[in-house]
Amino acid sequence: MTEAEFNLRLAKLNAIGAALSAETQVERLIESILVAATDLVRADAGTLYLVKDKALHFKILLNTSLGLAQGGTSGVPIKLPPVPLQLADGRPNLANVVACAVNQNCTINIADAYADAQYDFSGTRRFDQHSGYHSKSFLAVPMRDHEGRVIGVLQLINAISEQHQIEAFTSQDQQLVESLASQAAIALTNRRLVLSLQELFESFIKLINLAIDDKSPYTGGHCQRVPELTMMLAEAVSAYGEGELAEFRLNEHDRYELKIAGLLHDCGKITTPVHVVDKATKLQTIFDRIALLDTRFEVLLRDLEISYLRGDLSPAQFSAEQATLLSEREFLRTINHGGEAMAEADLARLDQIAARSWTPHGQAAQPFLSTDELENLAIRKGTLTAAERDIINRHIEVTIQMLESLPWPAHLQNVPEYAGGHHERMDGRGYPKGLKREQMSVQARIMGIADVFEALTARDRPYKDGMKLSTALQILTRMALEQHVDAELLKIFLLSRVWQDYAAKFLTAAQCDEVNVEALLAQLARD
Repeated sequence: MTEAEFNLRLAKLNAIGAALSAETQVERLIESILVAATDLVRADAGTLYLVKDKALHFKILLNTSLGLAQGGTSGVPIKLPPVPLQLADGRPNLANVVACAVNQNCTINIADAYADAQYDFSGTRRFDQHSGYHSKSFLAVPMRDHEGRVIGVLQLINAISEQHQIEAFTSQDQQLVESLASQAAIALTNRRLVLSLQELFESFIKLINLAIDDKSPYTGGHCQRVPELTMMLAEAVSAYGEGELAEFRLNEHDRYELKIAGLLHDCGKITTPVHVVDKATKLQTIFDRIALLDTRFEVLLRDLEISYLRGDLSPAQFSAEQATLLSEREFLRTINHGGEAMAEADLARLDQIAARSWTPHGQAAQPFLSTDELENLAIRKGTLTAAERDIINRHIEVTIQMLESLPWPAHLQNVPEYAGGHHERMDGRGYPKGLKREQMSVQARIMGIADVFEALTARDRPYKDGMKLSTALQILTRMALEQHVDAELLKIFLLSRVWQDYAAKFLTAAQCDEVNVEALLAQLARD
């Protein structure tokens, strides 16, 4: 090799090092390392092994002459067993070339495997006999990380001359590959470190969600399902390519950023009191206070029976008053469950019952319902009072405060905005910031639809059953027309049938009824 050619290869090596440092996907990185090595010294074939559990595991295998590619990004698995670094008796394996390179932490350069008596090439000979290949020159280079530990081996086979003949790997070839192996090992170690930190970070996020789940089973599932639905819709929007969102595209960093935002979108609920989150009925606190009202009715019924037995009431009066008390008790039990809006007649009847007088033992007469009990039972829709709803709504403010306090790296800078915007509305009437559609990112608007749809169809809420698909999508359509959620995103949600894929994974068969997508799209088009 001339000095000019060596310098050219050295420049190429520097370029390869820069390219390896920029690669973020481990499988592609491993493949790039081997491809670069074979190209750098004109090797016809090569393999890359990584050390794990006292063995060398095949990660990628390439052979130009045979057109063979296994492992890496090829999609073809390597079925060869790992190469043990130790023998059965515990001694280091020095018979295998790559194992010896690891155990002795040195490069092994063999000019002709068939003429070599030091190493066991029986497996190579069998491969050659089966494939018609001729494995001759070998170069096995250990890959050392920044602490000098061997993390793998780069093995190249058959250096090819300009005359297309197999020749030995030169000392300059060895020098170049050793330099490449060093750079590759550091790049691979760095990537593994980044991935391990990401895994630690995601595990910590899941720990937060587990804590929320442990507080309340009604929110834990939500914290897992919303991120998944968010990513499903985001991918559909990215692939849609039409209309005003035609330019929206997700790259690898965008996906990860949105995934993290989805996982953290309700982290503020860790501060929300359990008795509010889990409030299944209007009178529930630590326990359902409907039992206290039942006791009061029992006292009134007892007093009524005593009055009848004393002769203070006629049979007709007794029966009528008893029926009234039983009816009122059943009425309170019914409205305690919440649900849709209470009728004005029901509210009037509630006020009438609240004014009924009863006398606890040893106390003066008092109204049948306390002020707090009346306030809760008079909730027009659902089970939460205005004060309790404020407590629930505050979770998003806490979420934003928590997320904005973290020192996010550049590729995760938008997590607080994505996670903190899923309760905003397109018309600016949402919370906590009252943002309008044009002030919000597409990702935040996507998460808003995912959050609503999951809540409508969820089966684990204490106050309702999961809606059927047709009902949930009709409500979402109405919300889009009312500028609660993004109409353009909902259109893609409907057309891409993301809702159907989500239902197949998370909903019951009973919820998966027929959906008239065309009718829903027609409603959106009329807006």
